[in-house]
Amino acid sequence: MANVGGIDRVLRFIVGVVLILVPFVAPSVQALAGLGSWGWIIGAVGLVMLLTAIFRFCPAYVPFGIKTCARE
Repeated sequence: MANVGGIDRVLRFIVGVVLILVPFVAPSVQALAGLGSWGWIIGAVGLVMLLTAIFRFCPAYVPFGIKTCARE
């Protein structure tokens, strides 16, 4: 049962990819920004966002009854 759709899905995909790349692309930027080992946590959050975009399901939406997809 999908609860992620349209713009929400596209934004999750884009932000997810960007967050996944943070630990790999910009290690020097991480040091300058003071991220340190937080870069890997940010990457993990990006992975979750990417997976929710791919599967069109966000478990965090369920308790609140949120659906951003078109009504069926």
